Amino acid sequence: MKILKVSEQISIKRSIEAGTTEQVAIVKGIIQEIRTRGDEALREYTEKFDRVNLSSFCVTKGEIETAYQKIDEGFVSIVREAAENIRSFHEKQLRPSWMTTEENGTILGQKITALDSVGVYVPGGTAAYPSSVLMNVIPAKVAGVTRIVMVSPPDSEGNLPPAVLVAAKEAGVEEIYKVGGAQAIAALAYGTESIASVDKITGPGNIFVALAKREVFGDVDIDMIAGPSEIAILADETARADEIAADLLSQAEHDPRACSVLVTPSMSLAEEVTEEVEKQLALLPRKEIAARSIAEYGAIYVTADMDEAVETVNQLAPEHLEVMTENAMELLGKIRHAGAIFIGRYSSEPVGDYFAGPNHVLPTNGTARFSSPLNVDDFQKKSSVIVYSKKALTENAAKIAEFARMEGLEAHARAVEIRLENDKK
Repeated sequence: MKILKVSEQISIKRSIEAGTTEQVAIVKGIIQEIRTRGDEALREYTEKFDRVNLSSFCVTKGEIETAYQKIDEGFVSIVREAAENIRSFHEKQLRPSWMTTEENGTILGQKITALDSVGVYVPGGTAAYPSSVLMNVIPAKVAGVTRIVMVSPPDSEGNLPPAVLVAAKEAGVEEIYKVGGAQAIAALAYGTESIASVDKITGPGNIFVALAKREVFGDVDIDMIAGPSEIAILADETARADEIAADLLSQAEHDPRACSVLVTPSMSLAEEVTEEVEKQLALLPRKEIAARSIAEYGAIYVTADMDEAVETVNQLAPEHLEVMTENAMELLGKIRHAGAIFIGRYSSEPVGDYFAGPNHVLPTNGTARFSSPLNVDDFQKKSSVIVYSKKALTENAAKIAEFARMEGLEAHARAVEIRLENDKK
């Protein structure tokens, strides 16, 4: 890994997933076809991209029962326990509606309402992602969303991975469709004969899925446009080099564009970690992917002291941050920007990916400076409640009318004044 000084460029940002002109045009064309031809176009794209001709997109109860037969009972038990951990964490995020009453009879408040419907995209391909199902569906369930639709691309036999179906069932999804890509996003956003539209779309996907989510945003809401995964590790000389190397590689194996960074004031640790990364890299099944990631986006920043190291981490604003230092909890208050913070050597990043409970859908590419992990609030909306009494309007009508006239909105002023005038009649 490259060992750099903090005086050199500090960044985890990679090029924004804007797509090529050709990719954008393809996505726009797919969306338009789905909007105008519905299921017919959806079936054609599924045959073209997934190489399967489906008579029905809907996953049946029989397919879910078969999935349970194919999955080891021990794994099902793990999924259930992980789901309970995730549910318990997100239930603590729930906030009630509220009202306040003033002496003059004014009532002000906020009404919190769950979204009616949410679509969850689960990536397909060569891997299965049951964790993605749990992390997207459970907070929506906790928020009170009544209709949750899951879509995922089928294999060439027209099936979804058994683990994904089991996770969906355990999370409480009752509507699952075997569609993927930009066409699935378009179907969720605008609806087809088989798939009714939703109000929000969440979940990761490839560049075509990301571009489609960007295109439909505004007609529906989306969670975020997530970039490749990233990890920063803040460590001192008390940390173990082999554990740090293992954690760096846990992100590098995701994607050639994943970013793995160590920030430390210890040059000796930096050198040890560099050796450990090379040693462990050779043993990984996905070593080619991880090697590209480490070569292009991996780095070790050596700082003058721990204060400079903490500030470097805040500049990076990483998706995942591990703090592996002596008295690590004491640094928590100084961390301003990170999607998820893992404290201590036993809190390896995969703990959060699968099991601990906090959401693993996190801001990437430095956006942790201003955004948060996927949470219950993402599946709710807030309405302001205003109840003015006659006394309150009498007290404030002149002020409101003057404000309106200052902005040149005479009808606004009169809408307030007419009520008081009518009461005098």
